[in-house]
Amino acid sequence: MTAPALAVTVGDPVGIGPEITATVLAEFAGRDDQHGIAVADLAVMRRAVDVLGLDVELRAISDWSTPSAGEGVIDVFDIGVLDDDLPEWGVVDARAGRASVAAIEIATEAAMAQQVAGIVTGPINKEAVWKSGSQHLGHTEMLGELTGVTKQDTMFVVENTKVPDHKLQIFFATRHMSLRKAIDALTVETQIDSIERAHRALQLYGVSSPRLAVAALNPHGGENGAFGDEEIEILRPAVEKVNASGAFEVAGPIPADSVFHQGLTGRFDGILSQYHDQGHIASKTFDFDGTISVTVGLPILRTSVDHGTAFDIAGQGIADAGTMRSAYRAAIGYAPFVDGIRAEYLPK
Repeated sequence: MTAPALAVTVGDPVGIGPEITATVLAEFAGRDDQHGIAVADLAVMRRAVDVLGLDVELRAISDWSTPSAGEGVIDVFDIGVLDDDLPEWGVVDARAGRASVAAIEIATEAAMAQQVAGIVTGPINKEAVWKSGSQHLGHTEMLGELTGVTKQDTMFVVENTKVPDHKLQIFFATRHMSLRKAIDALTVETQIDSIERAHRALQLYGVSSPRLAVAALNPHGGENGAFGDEEIEILRPAVEKVNASGAFEVAGPIPADSVFHQGLTGRFDGILSQYHDQGHIASKTFDFDGTISVTVGLPILRTSVDHGTAFDIAGQGIADAGTMRSAYRAAIGYAPFVDGIRAEYLPK
């Protein structure tokens, strides 16, 4: 069997992305369960390898079906944007932004054409992207446009749970908005939609019989209205309607100070968080390096680091590759489910 090819975009070429990509691809080179391909200018990867002092060969390829050369070789799909004229490490630069956008476009096109099993994305710098002329707010919006999808969800994955071979997947009813606006955005209808989308995502990403829980919003789950009535008026009715439909069962709302612990100890496969920081704080406090992001709703597999470009340490060879390693490992694990993901989310 041919190992699944995974396209790894390095993100901003003057951030830590090239370094953590080189570190991880060097570690995985030669394994027969994957073929990692860096998507960047060859010179960018050469500079990263030099900074790290890695004893590896870089091989430029132009065909995604090129077999892996094995241990000690990192394959690079040379995007030809910067060539040898590299911007300075750790400085916002329009050329670097242009290179990061080009890498995402190339990798996404390959995934849509089923030339690679999925993409793993390194961190981009939004200011550099905007300076390059792109109007996208970030990765998610860019990937949506490139794949023709208008609604995507974020799924956090924590693999280093307290139970062997168990991973916890966290979803978000609301994302990038103020806490006040997030609370105002919660309705019975949107909550039901979020529950159904999370449950379906768990199935598509390999959980045959998902155990999903809804996190409460207020302290102690509202204490029967003493600390807030969103549980009474929105969350509980949504859960009851889903359970009454008979399609599947969902638990909750469960107070947020306990539901994530329950998930990490194996009671649940997935948890629907009500707002951005509720799920982020729980997962990242437990395992910052092991928490990675998956964009659900795309007709391609996309895993990602969930940290920034770290311009302050870029080019020093000291960046921690832990989250990139987790994102890459997650992509290997999810690769067998790509056909189902594509069939579910490809725009009709």
